[in-house]
Amino acid sequence: MTFLHPEFLYFMLPPLFILFGLLLTQKEAQETFFSPEVMERLRVSANTLTMKARNALFMLIGFLVIIALADPVIKEGKVDIKAKSADIMIALDISDSMLATDVYPNRLALAKQKALEFLKLSPNERIGVIAFAKNSYLVSPLSFDHEAVAFLLSKLDTTSITEQGTDFLSMLEVAARSIKNEKKYLLLLSDGGDKEDFSAEIAYAKAHNIVVFVIGIGTKKGAPIKAKNGEFIKQNGKIILTKLNEKMADLAIKTGGIYIQGVNSNADVKAMLREIENGVVKKELKSQEIEKYIPLFYYPVGLALILLLIATSSMSKREEVQVPSLFLLGFLLLTTPEAKAGLFDFVELKNAKEAYSMDDFKAAAREYEKYAKQKESSEAYYDAGNAYYKAKEYKKALKSYEKAIFADPKKRAQKFANEGNAYARLGSDEDLKKAIEAYEESLKLQNDAAVRENLERVKEELKKRKKQKNKEQKKEKNKQNQQNKDQQNKNKQNQDQQNKQDQQKQQNKQENNQKSSKQDKKQQEQQKEKRKSDKQSQEEKQNQAKKDAKEQKSQDSKASKEKKKEQKKQLKELSKDKENKDKNERDKKSAQAMQQQQQSANKMSDAEEKKWLKALSEDQSTFLYMLNDPNKKKEDTNEKPW
Repeated sequence: MTFLHPEFLYFMLPPLFILFGLLLTQKEAQETFFSPEVMERLRVSANTLTMKARNALFMLIGFLVIIALADPVIKEGKVDIKAKSADIMIALDISDSMLATDVYPNRLALAKQKALEFLKLSPNERIGVIAFAKNSYLVSPLSFDHEAVAFLLSKLDTTSITEQGTDFLSMLEVAARSIKNEKKYLLLLSDGGDKEDFSAEIAYAKAHNIVVFVIGIGTKKGAPIKAKNGEFIKQNGKIILTKLNEKMADLAIKTGGIYIQGVNSNADVKAMLREIENGVVKKELKSQEIEKYIPLFYYPVGLALILLLIATSSMSKREEVQVPSLFLLGFLLLTTPEAKAGLFDFVELKNAKEAYSMDDFKAAAREYEKYAKQKESSEAYYDAGNAYYKAKEYKKALKSYEKAIFADPKKRAQKFANEGNAYARLGSDEDLKKAIEAYEESLKLQNDAAVRENLERVKEELKKRKKQKNKEQKKEKNKQNQQNKDQQNKNKQNQDQQNKQDQQKQQNKQENNQKSSKQDKKQQEQQKEKRKSDKQSQEEKQNQAKKDAKEQKSQDSKASKEKKKEQKKQLKELSKDKENKDKNERDKKSAQAMQQQQQSANKMSDAEEKKWLKALSEDQSTFLYMLNDPNKKKEDTNEKPW
């Protein structure tokens, strides 16, 4: 334990001891006139504290107060505190076109009001101002003195620069020279002039790391420009009509910023500030390491108050009642260090606030949540939800918001609005529906333009997703139908091809059968002709032999028996040769017939084979007589062979 202000001990304790030393040692005034025995008899015994006891209590009370003033603490460690700031330069268009009155009261006045509102909403940032028309100049460098910046800003008008026009490139050059950071941020308030192509400005901004955020001042409908004398500004005899140039959006989007069209309320400034805070990298300006302590001053203060109550009361010294009560009171005081009064809550929340200010949102959320659980504080739960939201832990933020219950309609409305933001950040279709419900609950309690704008954006996003989803489903359905159609066409083509192949096979088979049948008939005719020729040849030979025998018999009736035997032998040999030849011929024809039958069996159907065998068996000239079955019933001649 140590003291943060030990000087109180050095300069206040010695006088205290001296003073109470004198009070405790002096005698009462009556004792100078009476002896102690007489005083004892004169006193009325009330069993109260004596004067010395009361003085001793007062001295102890003074000692405890001095200890509390010395601020006793317990060292908890060191904390590195960093001061961070985003350097933002505001560029204000002061050309004559900003005098158009299509917004109230005119474009320049509205732009100045929005710049002043931006200064008010960002007290911790360094902000500067640039004024530009045909030329540009630095009105105020980057500064934390927002009052001075606001004063200079409020004095700007179209006469601050004599040469009129709108030159964005010169304004970017001044911004590049005025901001020394590696990453430069510029908030542009302008109607865009009449420039159609911002490619040169975009290239320059990218080359110098300038991120441009644009608030468009004016309307698409436009308005004429009224000069100070009340007349409208003309060119070539015609009144000039100036409109909001939305081409400025390219300068914002392509340099990494955003574009917002200005409205009459400050909703556009708040939305722009949120986007800048989410996208800007803050620069560390100063870093300091400080000690972190656990304060103990409330213990001596509490004990001093109790002793003061005892010293100023007229409590008796009855031991059977008072002593146990005092003992119990002291025991409770010294043994309940965790019981902390609401008066010192700032001590516990200090760490959370410091962590939040240093952008350590997770640590801040843990501190707030810890305090909320101890105290059941809705405010702490709400702060924890905000810290979790900043840390991009949106589900934890929603849980903390649910535990924050407020009776105040404004706080409830803000809680519902934050819940809607968290649901919107989660991004799923279901979460977007819940975000819409939360925004609607917030608007029921309090009408807020920013919340209504968020509600419309979420509804539009949900509608867009639904439309995209229906489009994808329709596309998938068409794709599936096309695939089914292609598959059906493919199956049909395969079936047609298969049918064509089957028809071709059937046709080839029929042609082969017809060809085989023709070959068989031709072979049969050839065999018939050959047999007929052989038979005629044999008959001729036999006739010739008989004729020769008759002639020989007639010529030589006296031929010898040996010659006759020889002739008979020749006749027998001829008959035998004929039989052998016929037998060989029959075997050969039978083998050919069997071979043809086997070939036909491979080529023709069963019905054709039966038909062919029937023809062979009925043909009397064939040698395949064994195939003729006399017991078989006559078949139907009308039966088709296929």
